[in-house]
Amino acid sequence: MIWEETDMKRTIKLRDLDCAHCAAKMEREIQRIDGVQSAQINFFTQRMTIEAADDRFGEALLQAARICKRIEPDCELVF
Repeated sequence: MIWEETDMKRTIKLRDLDCAHCAAKMEREIQRIDGVQSAQINFFTQRMTIEAADDRFGEALLQAARICKRIEPDCELVF
């Protein structure tokens, strides 16, 4: 049997994201998280789509939340 690495993809609502430049900065930093395959933040819809390895998804999401909070302190991820 051949095991394949699977990825999880999830779209998350962002609350109180007030700065398009900050959104771009968050996106760049989240893309550098170990295990993250892709990350996009849409400032206009206030949504983040993140795709990461299944076994790293939870940790990647926690790190993404920390990055968002550091760059824009009022920003929250709504699950």
